[in-house]
Amino acid sequence: MQSSELENLKIAIVGAGYAGAAAAKALSLLGADVNVYEQASQIREVGAGIGLRPSTMDRFRQWGIFDAVAQVSSPSDYFEILTGTNDPIMKEEWPAVPGDTEGTKTHLIHRGDFIDALLGVLPEGMVHLGHKLETLEDKGDRSVLTFTNGTIVEADLVIGADGIKSVVRQQLFSDKGPVFSGEHAYRTVISVDDAYGMATDDNLRMYIGRGTKVYLLPLRHRGQVSFDITALCPDSTWAPTITKEDILATLEGFDERIVNIARDLDMDTVSIRAVYDIDPVDVWHTDSVALVGDAAHSMLHHQGQGANSAILDAGGLADALKEADSVKEALALYQANRKPVTDELQRISRQGWTEDEVNDVFPGQKTAAQPAATK
Repeated sequence: MQSSELENLKIAIVGAGYAGAAAAKALSLLGADVNVYEQASQIREVGAGIGLRPSTMDRFRQWGIFDAVAQVSSPSDYFEILTGTNDPIMKEEWPAVPGDTEGTKTHLIHRGDFIDALLGVLPEGMVHLGHKLETLEDKGDRSVLTFTNGTIVEADLVIGADGIKSVVRQQLFSDKGPVFSGEHAYRTVISVDDAYGMATDDNLRMYIGRGTKVYLLPLRHRGQVSFDITALCPDSTWAPTITKEDILATLEGFDERIVNIARDLDMDTVSIRAVYDIDPVDVWHTDSVALVGDAAHSMLHHQGQGANSAILDAGGLADALKEADSVKEALALYQANRKPVTDELQRISRQGWTEDEVNDVFPGQKTAAQPAATK
């Protein structure tokens, strides 16, 4: 699209998480009139640490915000997978960006710092809190959004960045709900001094055994470590009630240092969630509405691709708007470029456990976490 067309484009983004904030930055650089509507009254990102891949950091460099993210993160050289008893299984460098001359690394970052950094580079007044979407009326070349506080907004392009429970997706694209994986995730951040010597560098390590995975992700720029346990469990309650004894039971046979970290946890600081994703959505767009991030392709966290995919969606959408002759053509191009990639990542991410591990913990049961070949 021509610069003059982009500058006259009025864009409404629903959701101010990773996907929404990244889309706002990428699209505002095109000169468009961008506003973000977030249902929460304040932005508060809970959880622990994530890895931002080189391709994501390269996008940030293109958008001029690399330094803002790098200041609150640590560069990492590789990731390692080990058994629960600390025996090595594999060790690999993070995948590089083809043709990159900057030596861009993966950066490890706390989720809260990440969303703060993204929102911090947006113009003041672009994000509107306390706006919960009630209805979205797609009128073809434009759409009308009505929020529960009575605000009505008309836009040439609406971006649904409202997460796994997306109202935009449910109203226009798919009424299927989230899918339970058969897993729980227990996440917190601890001091590096409380990691029993298991965080001596800036590299991610995953320990696996008997249906449990433990992720130790150093946040040494904070003096902390992200400690994440993912364990098989049949309780699909969105926020289940779990005791420290329950968590310790998932670590039976693990390295005693990992067990000690769990034994020392302050349970008031632990985020406890059942793990869900969504089935692939057939279509992500109409002529004036598109989905990005978890709203389009929420996936299990085994590949660490949720936030990265959201950022790459934002970049892909901005690229498509510059390349195509109209919003309609741009949204079709965006889906054509991004959907095959995220469909595959969703599929791979569901292969979180071997069949033997699932049968050991869930005799005779099947879950979304099983490899596709066994479902």
